[in-house]
Amino acid sequence: MDACESPGYERIAHWRQRHSLRNIAKVTGEDGMNDTLHGTRASRPWRWLLLGGIVLGTLDAIFAIAFWYPKGVTATQIFQSIASGLLGKASYEGGEATAWLGAGLHYFIATTMVVVYYLVARWWRMLVRHPIAYGLPYGMALYLAMNFVVLPLSAAGMPKFNNLPWVGSSIVMHAIFGVICALTARKAIRG
Repeated sequence: MDACESPGYERIAHWRQRHSLRNIAKVTGEDGMNDTLHGTRASRPWRWLLLGGIVLGTLDAIFAIAFWYPKGVTATQIFQSIASGLLGKASYEGGEATAWLGAGLHYFIATTMVVVYYLVARWWRMLVRHPIAYGLPYGMALYLAMNFVVLPLSAAGMPKFNNLPWVGSSIVMHAIFGVICALTARKAIRG
């Protein structure tokens, strides 16, 4: 009797086939979204994540400049205020160099926001199935994290909430930022 004809071989072959299909189902997910196999639609999600960070950062910068410029605050000062998270008040004396540092930090933070949503969404697919329903609260969580955790722990310190138009519009914009993160993660996962 050949080894391939033995009853034990048939059981092993059946077991291998069954577990191969299970592994494929785990990789592709029950909804058919494939994000890990090479050569698939989403084999390069980093491109979408980087694009999402650029879109998010640019929209946020435009929002801040549009809000503060009429009040006499320049784009340089806005980006220096971001650099003040690392440098404190000295960032305002650094000229364009600290403004560029602030711009780099700004886009790094925006891209990190997108990547965090993507990483969680890879495990919890509801986040990409319903990007608005989950993106809006994610944006609120971003607002709270930035204003009550990140900024107080930075050299910039605890923000003041005495400018109600700024606070209100920032909350709305962060909700939109959350949806951008969700849509970007969806595109990165689905391809």
